[in-house]
Amino acid sequence: MTSLVMMAVMIFGVFAYRILPVNDLPNIDFPSIQVSANLPGASPETMASAVATPLERQFSTIAGLDSMTSTNGQGISIITLKFTRNAISTLLRRTCRAAISKAAKQLPQDMPKPPFLSEG
Repeated sequence: MTSLVMMAVMIFGVFAYRILPVNDLPNIDFPSIQVSANLPGASPETMASAVATPLERQFSTIAGLDSMTSTNGQGISIITLKFTRNAISTLLRRTCRAAISKAAKQLPQDMPKPPFLSEG
């Protein structure tokens, strides 16, 4: 009886293993935050040096930061922060807001509003 039960469990396991869905490259969403800053009339070079650089210095100190990319255009700077998979998004938002506050002293005074963040 024991042999028959073990044989049935083994056969069931082989059939179950064959129909088990497996994805070679699973779709994993990494937490990301996008920070935008506006300075009307500023050139892309000014946005890179006066706005993006102080923000990037502060963001680089955040634990769990995996990569950071920045795009600077006429009057706008967009910084995208990607974090490790196990990072907690509520803590990340709070930490990014604190980094923006620290960098505010180094940003141009004529910015109409402070940089704002959105989750990506």
